[in-house]
Amino acid sequence: MSKRDYYQVLNVQKTASEDELKKAYRRLAMKYHPDRNPNDKKAEDQFKEVKEAYEVLTEPQKRAAYDQFGHAGIEAAMGGGGGGAGFGGGFGGFGDIGDIFESVFGGGFRSGGGQRGFRGSDLRYDLSLSLEEVVIGTEVKIRVPTQVVCSTCNGTGAKPGTTPKTCSRCGGQGQVRITQGFFSVQQTCPTCRGAGKIIPEHCRACHGSGRVQEHKTLSVKIPPGVDTGDRIRLSGEGEAGANGGPAGDLYVQINTRSHSIFTREDNHLFCEVPISIVTAALGGELEAPTLDGRVMLKIPPETQTGKLFRIRGKGVKPVRGGLAGDLHCRVVIETPINLTPHQKELLKEFEKSMHESKRHSPKQSSWLNGVKKFFEEMKF
Repeated sequence: MSKRDYYQVLNVQKTASEDELKKAYRRLAMKYHPDRNPNDKKAEDQFKEVKEAYEVLTEPQKRAAYDQFGHAGIEAAMGGGGGGAGFGGGFGGFGDIGDIFESVFGGGFRSGGGQRGFRGSDLRYDLSLSLEEVVIGTEVKIRVPTQVVCSTCNGTGAKPGTTPKTCSRCGGQGQVRITQGFFSVQQTCPTCRGAGKIIPEHCRACHGSGRVQEHKTLSVKIPPGVDTGDRIRLSGEGEAGANGGPAGDLYVQINTRSHSIFTREDNHLFCEVPISIVTAALGGELEAPTLDGRVMLKIPPETQTGKLFRIRGKGVKPVRGGLAGDLHCRVVIETPINLTPHQKELLKEFEKSMHESKRHSPKQSSWLNGVKKFFEEMKF
């Protein structure tokens, strides 16, 4: 048995109410439970200490004895047994985290008559969409495999014409109380496994589970502006719950397919626009694509490759509202290929005229000067 002050163990005042004790215990038990700290002996000991303090302080007679005589009062009440049977090694008698908190805080879902209902599992569906669909929005139909309530037994799991029987061990509560020395704890009934009912004859369609595997078709509305990684929740469209429990949810995970022209970054779109050497040097106009049509892009003279042109409002409108992003067009100067002999001669003549003055290629001249300076300063 712990020799630390029980109120210090739970980090509460001596005047703490039962609700305050429960809150403190829940927080600390979640922190130190062995399921969350596998192979951690220190956490295991701290969990035992927390549980011991909670069980003493929430039982009026034991709390009164502890407040008056301290640990000696508890040991005397247990007949001088010291450590107490309830705090021996291992946690098999205490159940998992869910069992502990359900016994203390009344968690979980229960249908009528004390029978426990278990919520169905959530499902995930990966939906691949085009860039146009996520930007503009759409409505798609999906076919989802799922567990649904068995129509043969209406979810009872029992053979038609028969009914589940109340578990005689737990009386339909789904839990049993186990006494360990001076203390007692609740855990899931091992006979009915928490259902509160025993099925004498199983339904042949669902084999007693109350659920069967089926496919269902659902319509999913995709709002404009969603992006890869976004999830759309369809409440109650997951797996059916067991023993009358609620169904889980279906989460539709959005994935955007790659586009032949555009790439997306947040609410902005990017694309590359190839232009000729002549257009880059002399300027001109060309058509640029957007998701809702074409726009004329004016290229000023002496445009360098890599220059970005921004077209406001031609990006993506945020899914939660606000101004649409922009379209960024990056120009790329395309080198001509498959030149004729005459074209090659013209280019050579053009290059010769360019070398007569360095002012036509300022970046090249600056780079060559830098390289020359680099080699002059290098010491071999």
